[in-house]
Amino acid sequence: MTPRSTRTGEDAEDLDVEEVLALVNNSNGTHPPEPAARPEPAARGEKGGTGTPREPDTRHRATPWPQARDIAERAARNAGRAARRDPVSVPLDAALGLTLATPLDALTDLPSFDTSAMDGWAVCGPAPWDVREEGVLAGHTAQAPLTDGEAVRIATGARIPAETTAVLRSEHGRTDDKGRLHATRGVAPGQDIRPRGQECRTGDQLLPVGTLVTPAVLGLAAAAGYDTVTALPRPRVEVLVLGDELLTEGLPHDGLIRDALGPMLPPWLRALGAEVTVVRRVRDDAYALRRAVTGSDADIIVTTGGTAAGPVDHVHPTLRRIGAELLVDGVKVRPGHPMLLARVTETQHLVGLPGNPLAAVSGLLTLAEPLLRTLAARPAPEPYTLPLRDAVHGHPHDTRLVPAVLRGDQAVPLHYNGPAMLRGIAAADALAVVPPGGARPGQETELLDLPWASAGIEVCFT
Repeated sequence: MTPRSTRTGEDAEDLDVEEVLALVNNSNGTHPPEPAARPEPAARGEKGGTGTPREPDTRHRATPWPQARDIAERAARNAGRAARRDPVSVPLDAALGLTLATPLDALTDLPSFDTSAMDGWAVCGPAPWDVREEGVLAGHTAQAPLTDGEAVRIATGARIPAETTAVLRSEHGRTDDKGRLHATRGVAPGQDIRPRGQECRTGDQLLPVGTLVTPAVLGLAAAAGYDTVTALPRPRVEVLVLGDELLTEGLPHDGLIRDALGPMLPPWLRALGAEVTVVRRVRDDAYALRRAVTGSDADIIVTTGGTAAGPVDHVHPTLRRIGAELLVDGVKVRPGHPMLLARVTETQHLVGLPGNPLAAVSGLLTLAEPLLRTLAARPAPEPYTLPLRDAVHGHPHDTRLVPAVLRGDQAVPLHYNGPAMLRGIAAADALAVVPPGGARPGQETELLDLPWASAGIEVCFT
């Protein structure tokens, strides 16, 4: 499996925090949002969908899938500039996934003293050596300097005594019947000694502004003397789960179904860089939805269901009543074409996901992912493709997102890929981006990695 690579912005040293968004997302400047497109007719199976065609001049005027993602990125850049979110100081154990807002400069030499790279003996001068009785362990204070012809037992990571010529590894030394140490192979000056400042000197820049905080970055920061890092805060997201038909426990019954999105969306959003502040359940009531939206102080509101044109689909009417600006009103993608993106205020957006589970996932990766990634100043993944093992049926006009597993140098499309199904995506490594008209076996196809793609779970329902 070949994951996407990311960029960390090696030339970011002289950029300020406001430029981080442009840096790590390869911005080419500010562009006005594209005009909103009218949605296509609601599909059967989407909440509120009737399958009844709308006026002929509105058919197939939804936003193309790549353009919808670009609009979400530009909207986030504009919101980030307007909000002027101040960097925060974050403890290392809470910084994973954030983006550095200041360079990571070394607060100490690394290593901060000459250390032994191996278990063995610190030796001075040529062999044979008389060995001191007391050895040197990591974390202990420095011993007296060695004299010519003297050696001392030393552990990996221990401070090297002054006047040490080299470290002789344990497997490369032997003692004679008089207790003197001999080398079984040549000893070069400086051998197996990590000199002070070998990795960096105090003040050296280790990582630039715009670097994504990974586990390795946390380790480097700790080694360099940091207890906290300065980073951009996570975008705050509020999830509104809409619907009177949803159960939170037990088996479906009497026309009621289990809510799959309430448990699924918060961890997925966190994996995309969000701080999920609250998950609210909102009944199918226009006033309740309006109160929930206008009462939110989150950077992004994510709603589930209610984006089509049925009798209880209140998202569009609510957005009109509060004066929100539709940036994306329907996307040419299956599943999930009734998704939408609206600007509620200059610094707040709403992502409307369809109610069917896989359709909601499609909306999450189409609109919420670029919006969150840009607000969090995370590096944009490099696009990559793999050949499909099997043919995939396509929509005549729309992009299709199909769950797939990655096997060697191929992507294997999965069954159970209908709008209401989660069985395929639960086993998937990625979503294959199938162009209108479909894809043939062996055709190179773009892949969108899922957050857990590196977990190595080998489950396949093909």
